[in-house]
Amino acid sequence: MSIFICAEIGINHNGDMEICKKLIDVAVQSGCDAVKFQKRDIDQVYTQEFLDSPRESPWGTTQREQKEGLEFGIEDYKEIDQYCKSKKIEWFASAWDLNSQEFLRQFSCKYNKVASAMLVYEDLLKMIAEEGLHTFISTGMSKIEDISKAVDLFRAANCPFELMHCVSTYPIHNYEHANLKAIKTLRQKFNCDVGYSGHEAGLSISYAAAALGITSLERHITLGRSMYGSDQAASVEPAGLTMLVGAVHKIELAMGDGVIRFLDEEIPIAENLRQHIDWEWKE
Repeated sequence: MSIFICAEIGINHNGDMEICKKLIDVAVQSGCDAVKFQKRDIDQVYTQEFLDSPRESPWGTTQREQKEGLEFGIEDYKEIDQYCKSKKIEWFASAWDLNSQEFLRQFSCKYNKVASAMLVYEDLLKMIAEEGLHTFISTGMSKIEDISKAVDLFRAANCPFELMHCVSTYPIHNYEHANLKAIKTLRQKFNCDVGYSGHEAGLSISYAAAALGITSLERHITLGRSMYGSDQAASVEPAGLTMLVGAVHKIELAMGDGVIRFLDEEIPIAENLRQHIDWEWKE
């Protein structure tokens, strides 16, 4: 089974549908399997005090204006749904509250996503699990006990899932923090598929994750890392995404099955290089 590659658009569209469509196009052209968004009811996710606090942004001078500027509504998601269907690419979103998960249900997406920040939100996890869709569960900023509770909940609901090893810094500056060996730890402890959701700059850590046998890979994408937004610096630009997808699938093939074998293509080479010794090819 090929590694499922998801291009996380998240909020990198900056509330602009044209940017959003360009990012979808980038994902399609690069060979990604899906694009992912983030959905929030800002009055549920943030306190009134926080929303009233100051923040300079292209949309105004408060946190509310910034959050509202980044949030797509029903007509926007209808347009996204139709555009993705026309481009033959799956889309789904991580909900940050119960209202947003209810909102997403009307689109009949094939997948669900639990964002790392929501791993400890039991009511939301139950709501997601009851849908029975294959769910990607990111494990950033969580203890092993938190992950275990989520796994137990999804198994109790008989909902298919896979974990995604994740470190929730944007971007990762200390490569040691990537801790890719946790992929093996999660796989062994929970006996489930494990993917990788990366927030590092560059591609090398994602390549290493692919070589460790991940079943899914998620990276934020952007039209340019200098664009406005908190996630842009940890995102992959179009040329990098094309390189990433191609390399990951080559790595999958190169890992092989581990069986030692004498390739047919090696026979003439062996005959030439061993001509001075007593050796001949035998089946």
